Amino acid sequence: MPQDYLPVFFQILIAIGFAVSTLTMSIVFGRSAKTNKMKDSAYECGMLPVGEGSPRFSVKFYLVAMLFVIFDIEVVFMYPWAVQFRDLAKEGATALASMAGFAGILVFAYVYALKKGALSWKS
Repeated sequence: MPQDYLPVFFQILIAIGFAVSTLTMSIVFGRSAKTNKMKDSAYECGMLPVGEGSPRFSVKFYLVAMLFVIFDIEVVFMYPWAVQFRDLAKEGATALASMAGFAGILVFAYVYALKKGALSWKS
């Protein structure tokens, strides 16, 4: 049984050896450049960097984006059900009840987000 893992072990050893040898050669043969303030500054397409790197955004933008993604993904789950609804309705009310339960959970989550103030921009 251990002989079956021998090729995997050799491949791991070769990968580690390649990484270590590449890093070692870059340290040994690489030139270390002299540093100065001009070379160490950020390059922004020829513009001088002024101010902070990126402005701060409110967490509310990310929260609304996450809620959008969550509810958008739920619509992706509803689409195949809607396409097959006629065939599912012939078999019984189970399909309608299961989707009503699913939509009920979504409504509960939406009401919870509203109560928590996730969509309120004023607070």
